[in-house]
Order: sequence, then structure tokens, then C-alpha cells
Amino acid sequence: MYVVKNALRCIGRAKGRNILIGIIALVIAVSACIGLSIRQAAESAKESALDGMSITATIQYDRASAMGEMSGGRGQGGKGGKGDFDRNQFANMMSGASSLTLDEYKKYAEAESVDDFYYTLTAYFNGSESFLAVTDEVEESTECTENIENPSLDMSDMPQGAGGFGGGRGFGGGASGDFSLIGYSSDSSMTAFVNGNASILEGGSMFEEGTSELVCVISEELALYNGISVGDSIIISNPSVEAETYTLTVSGIYTSSENNDFSMSMFGKSQDPANQIYMSANALQAIIDESASKSTTVTDDYGRETETKVAGTLSATYSFADVESYEKFEEEVRALGLDESYTVSSSDISAFESSLAPLNTLSTMAGWFLLVILIIGSIILVVLNIFNVRERKYEVGVLTAMGMKKWKVAAQFMCEILVVTMLAVIIGAGIGAVSAVPVTNALLEGQAQSQSNQQSQMEQNFGRPGDFGGGMMGGDMPSDIPSDVPSDIGGGRNNRFENMLGGAADYITEVDSAMNLTVVFQMIAVGLLLTLIASAASVLFIMRYDPLKILANRD
Repeated sequence: MYVVKNALRCIGRAKGRNILIGIIALVIAVSACIGLSIRQAAESAKESALDGMSITATIQYDRASAMGEMSGGRGQGGKGGKGDFDRNQFANMMSGASSLTLDEYKKYAEAESVDDFYYTLTAYFNGSESFLAVTDEVEESTECTENIENPSLDMSDMPQGAGGFGGGRGFGGGASGDFSLIGYSSDSSMTAFVNGNASILEGGSMFEEGTSELVCVISEELALYNGISVGDSIIISNPSVEAETYTLTVSGIYTSSENNDFSMSMFGKSQDPANQIYMSANALQAIIDESASKSTTVTDDYGRETETKVAGTLSATYSFADVESYEKFEEEVRALGLDESYTVSSSDISAFESSLAPLNTLSTMAGWFLLVILIIGSIILVVLNIFNVRERKYEVGVLTAMGMKKWKVAAQFMCEILVVTMLAVIIGAGIGAVSAVPVTNALLEGQAQSQSNQQSQMEQNFGRPGDFGGGMMGGDMPSDIPSDVPSDIGGGRNNRFENMLGGAADYITEVDSAMNLTVVFQMIAVGLLLTLIASAASVLFIMRYDPLKILANRD
């Protein structure tokens, strides 16, 4: 108790010196509090966002890995060239690497971690004289020109991987058409309607879930373009055999709030969202099965044999209650027999991680800032306390000469530093708590702006600002395009730049809270750490002092 009382009296006697130490400790405390709060805000934002996220995942064939294995032998012996790549082997591998069958997808849906499972089936058809696809003459002529100049864009022979255009196992191959028919397995798979981005207009209704009846819903734009009302019939045809037609009944007309500004110059009219026709997956499967029963084999001008049946592309989605369930899913499907050539991925997780790019960068910067502040502040406090001990050397000699043990004297000096430091930490924590959120949001906004500017600069460097060359893509890919259509098909400039920079444009730019009990405990730890570091040198000096020499040498 004497040590504590004496320490408090000494603090009062040397106000100037202790105020200086307190100011330095206060600056360190405020800086440390803001740095710790930023890091804690980043963690809290991640946890909060993940808790409220609906996480979905898909199983896809790992084409990149297959390409790597195929090209592994290229350039052996220091030589490489076109002859090193076995095209026939690659074609055979890709043809066998189709998407999983529906039964296989359902098998993996039995994993305990899966909360829900649904799928979509997509096929392409042409219209008829009375039912035309939404288009305009300029883009249609541009399409022809681009297909001539860019023969590599012809994807009719591309085998189906996860999300390809060709026919997978059980579906077969086929030509692309003016309309894309999308069959949904359940209401939950129609995410645009679930999220409120699309809705059926008054007077119509959605087709029954799981029905096999040939009923459909079409877009408001397509209905206006063809003068179609609810209850009317539309006729679609097999793109490979125009005489093979199917009649659908329009049960509803939908409108979508999502962006439909989409150029068809590179992908064809069927990829315009206005030309998407929605129906039950069972009904679409019935059409595909009927087309398969009528299919014949034809040979083109190049001697290639193809079947005339309509192609179908299957895209399955698994949903999970939380991130932990998603992370368990891959282990479970591997145990259920999923081959290593397939990968499990989640676009939700990828988009979420991209949105955190500015926050993660800011958190890293805050960590380094905190480390630098602690190092510099500790050095300053050590130097001040060394001078403090040297100035009070005679006091140390008197106390030890009176019989007070050196460790008690050192404890008194440590107690003085502790009181001053912890008082500064308490005040600094209060200042930091008030300023942490606005400072974090200001820095976060600047970081997000910097990230966006970097992306814009990259676009300009490539000469593709905005819509990348005056409408080459005609804007961003609409979010209601079928999930089986790759987002970076035909170039995917927007997505490519975003991937280069590690994120999408929808960054987290604001946090609601930064200070919590975790930061409080961390601040206490910082105060104790500063005390130990600052007093370490003074303790060493005190333990080495000889009281008799100190008193004998006093001037």
C-alpha cells in the first residue's frame, strides 16, 4: 500500500513530466483505439453481412484444370508450338466432360448441409411468322457482320461444361435460336420474382410449380411487340428443323425492374432478356424429350454429323443456411462420389469477398498503422522514463538506503507509469469511441473511391471507358440472364476488369459500429503493454543502482 500511496504522491509532485507522458500516451491511445476499431468494424461487417446472406453454390466442371493438364506437356525439351497440343484428345475430353445429369445433381442435394435445391433447364427455339423475337434491323445486320469477321464466336460445336451452350448428357446438341426457353424446377428457383425484381402483370398468373402443361409467361416487351395477351397461344420451332413446332399457352406477362439494356450483336436475339420465355422445367423437359424422339442425324458441308434434336442445358443450384454449411458441402459431395474434375463454387461468396476489398485494405492499413504507432510511442516512453529515473537517482538511493527493497522501488515507478498510462488510455478510448465510426467511414469511402478510380483508369488504358468502345457490349450483363450463360462469354470486359481488381463495383462503404467490448479489452491490453515496455528500462536501471555510491557521489 505504501508503494501505491508514494507513487500517487510522486505523480502529483512532478506534474509537468507526467502530463507530457500522459499526452504521448493519449495520442498513442487514440490512434490505437481508431486502428483497433477499424479492424473490429471490418470483422463485424463481415459477420453481419454473412449472417444476412443467402448463400448458394453450383457444381461446375473445372475446365481450367483440364486445360492445364492438356498443356502440361507443351514446350517440353525447350520447344513448344501448335503441334504439341492434341486437339482431338482435348475435344474428346471436353465432350465427355459434360454437366452432371439431373439424377446426379439430386444425389448431391441429399447432403446434410443443403438447405434447398433447385435447377433450371434452358433450350433455344425459333419463332414463327406470327411470333417474332424482339430485335432491330441495325443490330441484326451488325450480328451478321461480326459473325463473319469473328468466326471464333461460333459456339455451336462447343461441348457443354457447367454452364455451356451445347447439350449435356441426356440432352444432346443443337443449334441456337431466337428465343431462350427457361424451365424452372420450383418457385424458389425464380429468384427475380422471389426478390421482387420481376412480377406478373394484372390479369395473368404464373404457371403451376412442377406442371407438365405447355404454359409459359413472356416479357411485357415481347407481348407488346407481337400483340399477345394472356390466354393466347404462341408457336415455337426447332432451329434445326423448322417444321418441328410446339404450341405454348401464355398464362401471364411479366415485367422486370432489372436492366434489360443488352446488346445482341455478339450473342444473338435469344440472349436479349425480352426474348426469354419462362415455363416449368418439367414442361420444357417434355418438349426436349419429344424433340429427341423425332431427331435425325444430318451431315454439314464440312462432314460433321449433328443431331437435329433441341439442346437442353441444365444448371443446378444448392442453397445453404450459413457459410459453415457451404464449407461442409464440398466434403460431403466428395464423400458422395463427386469427381475431382468438378469444383464447388459460390458466386455469392465471391461477390461478397469482392465487396469487402476496400474494407480489407483499410483493415490491413490500420493494422500496420497501429504497429508503427505502438513502436514509435513505446520508444518515446522508454526514453522519457530513462530520463525520469536518472533525474530521480538520489530518491532511489535514499529509499534503498532506508531499507526499501529495489523491487519495491521499481514497482513504485511502474505504478506511476501505469496510473498515467491507464488514465490516458481511458480518455483515449472515449475519444476513439466517438470518432471511430466517422473516421472509419471517411477512410472507407476514400478507399472505395480509389478502388473504383483504379478500375476506371484500367478501362481507359484499354480504350474502353463506360460501355467499352461505344456499345460493343451495350452495357453490363443483365442480372436476369440465365444462370447457365457465362458472364464473361465473348470477352466479358466488365467482369474481366472487376476480376483483375479483385471485386465488383458494389463495395461496402459504410459501417454502423466500430467500438465494442473486444476493442475495450484490447485497449486495456495496449495500456498494460505500454506500461511494461516503458518501465522495463527504468526497472533495469534501478536494479543496477548501488545506493551507497549514489549518496556518496551526490553533488
